[in-house]
Amino acid sequence: MACIRSISGLRVTDDELTQELIASYSRAFAAYLPPGPIVIGRDGRPSGVWMEEVIIATLTAFGRDVISLGIAPTPTVQLETEHSNAIGGISITASHNPSEWNGMKFLNAGGVFLNAEENRDFWNYLDENDIEENSNPGNCTIVEHPSEQHIAKIHAALLGLGIELPHVKQPILAVVDAVNASGSIFVPALLESLDCECIPLYCDNTGEFPHTPEPLTEHLIDLMSAVCQYSAQLGIAVDPDADRLVLIDEKGNAIGEEKTIALCTLAILECADLKQDSHSIAINMSTSSMSEILAKNNGWKVHRTPVGEINVVQAMKKYDCIIGGEGSGGVILPACHYGRDSLVGISLIIALMKKTGKTLSTLAEMLPKTYMIKGKMPWSGSADEIFQRIERHFADAIIEIRKDDGIWMQFSDGWMHVRMSNTEPIMRYIIECLEENTVQNHVQSLMMQFQD
Repeated sequence: MACIRSISGLRVTDDELTQELIASYSRAFAAYLPPGPIVIGRDGRPSGVWMEEVIIATLTAFGRDVISLGIAPTPTVQLETEHSNAIGGISITASHNPSEWNGMKFLNAGGVFLNAEENRDFWNYLDENDIEENSNPGNCTIVEHPSEQHIAKIHAALLGLGIELPHVKQPILAVVDAVNASGSIFVPALLESLDCECIPLYCDNTGEFPHTPEPLTEHLIDLMSAVCQYSAQLGIAVDPDADRLVLIDEKGNAIGEEKTIALCTLAILECADLKQDSHSIAINMSTSSMSEILAKNNGWKVHRTPVGEINVVQAMKKYDCIIGGEGSGGVILPACHYGRDSLVGISLIIALMKKTGKTLSTLAEMLPKTYMIKGKMPWSGSADEIFQRIERHFADAIIEIRKDDGIWMQFSDGWMHVRMSNTEPIMRYIIECLEENTVQNHVQSLMMQFQD
């Protein structure tokens, strides 16, 4: 059905997923990278078993040493790559895509996704080079208990920021839905280290998804019910490779993926021992203004980037940001590593709950009030004509416009972002305003542009 190559890596449906395809990408990656080991991890999908075997066999045949993590979140692969002698990494995952998909995310020596220039060079090896095997095959080293290393790095990062995790009389009880994938072992282990109690809901580590894996409200009904059933203080949902975090409050209500990065920004403001008054954060152009408002109210600078983790990371490095992320539930804390990390997000939320003594629903109510509508539609071909039509229609209301990722328009009362997806053959739109009726009107106006 589909094979998509983008700045986010490779994503393929089962009918297109072949050993030769995976081997060709592995060969090209081995040729592209400078000498050094390569870290490998997989999100738990059943097809990842044979993919891992092919990737390791291919890399070692070309003289590469491999550091194998087995089933591990993408952020664990990133962290291991960044904090070891590895020269790159591959996470075998299709992220939030349904079970009929799998893929590969490619990392550089810094443990971050290849940027546009790096991807072009990598794809040149893939498309143009005949790569020969090495007469001296590499070795594969298996890392036992990679969760322990990941959790230790998180605790060290929190300590470095002066964030305390005080003991509370009644431990926070959390229900976890890891869609039976890579977060199944890691998230419960993290919660235990944070002096919390955990009820695993879908954490059997088989990679067999019990529901659509993207952690959206409509897919989390079982988690919402379980929070109420067990009188838990929160519910935790992560996607298959555990880089995205979505929360359920103590009433069993989904608070929305957009509030994850906002709550983590609030956690930094409330819990960290900041050495200076002014800091910077980075979020992408599709992320809610809640974090932006919090930051600016405290005199911090805000940098918006095109969608894509690597774009946010590059801005965070450039402007020395203390925190950043994306509205899909991705939290990036440079003190730990430069990658979206649900475990980092969980740790910040637990710290915030312990420090303030407030419930998750109360903390969510403390965030700035905005109204957002997200939508998507199947789309193929050029979108330039529609972008031009949208710009003409909203011209009188535009305060600022950007065209470095689809079309993004700032209005006096909010903003609109329309763009092609990096990972699926669809077009996405997000509109956020301070008034509910305004965002509804903008959606209706936008839909008219697609109908003309």
